[in-house]
Amino acid sequence: MKADAVRGHLDGLLLAVLEQGPLHGYAIITAVQRRSGGALELRTGTIYPALNRLERLGLLSSSWQSAGERRRRCYELTDAGRATLAGERAAWDEFTAAIGSVLNPGARPGLAT
Repeated sequence: MKADAVRGHLDGLLLAVLEQGPLHGYAIITAVQRRSGGALELRTGTIYPALNRLERLGLLSSSWQSAGERRRRCYELTDAGRATLAGERAAWDEFTAAIGSVLNPGARPGLAT
């Protein structure tokens, strides 16, 4: 899948994988890849700036956790992040319905062609 396909949807993807609980950066990348059936491969250079921005916006909080001798930063949704995720989902549903009605006009009952 083209890298451009993720543009504009990265925030929603990150918020969605963090909905189930805190994850560190690499686990976030792995969760997106697993949930997309391998179609989406995010790079660390893409997600860390986005995670930092989402944290500055108050949508995520983070804390340092030890993993053996290493420390890693774990991110989790805030209440504002959960509300934003709900809005992202609603916007996505509206967007995909509109695009779907153009690309597959006969697929939705009641729509004129």
